[in-house]
Amino acid sequence: MNLRQAYLLTCAAGVALLALSYGAMPVQSMKLLFGITVADVNTAHILRAVMGLYLAMALFWVIGARRAELRQAALYSQLAFVAGLGGGRVVSLLTDGLPHPLLLAYLVVEVVFSVLTWLMIRRPD
Repeated sequence: MNLRQAYLLTCAAGVALLALSYGAMPVQSMKLLFGITVADVNTAHILRAVMGLYLAMALFWVIGARRAELRQAALYSQLAFVAGLGGGRVVSLLTDGLPHPLLLAYLVVEVVFSVLTWLMIRRPD
């Protein structure tokens, strides 16, 4: 296994765990993580849809780690994923103010992984 494969699998595992923390039991997890009350079906629905998107991306990264012809595409999708999340958080910081400290930590992780992913894209297999 090369470094790019290991990187994609590591990112997939992390995002899969994050997805489950949001969507598997949204009422309990949102209260525990952020003090947010999930009081209606619509909010739970949105969180579970986000979980599905995260899990689908993680699955694509696993496939990209296993299949050389998809590896570059998987890395580009990983970059779009983390940079998009980070960009959205920056917009929220500017328009909404400071969020929960855990969400600021997510922003730091997303910036770091955006850089790491760019380096992985440029690295040969």
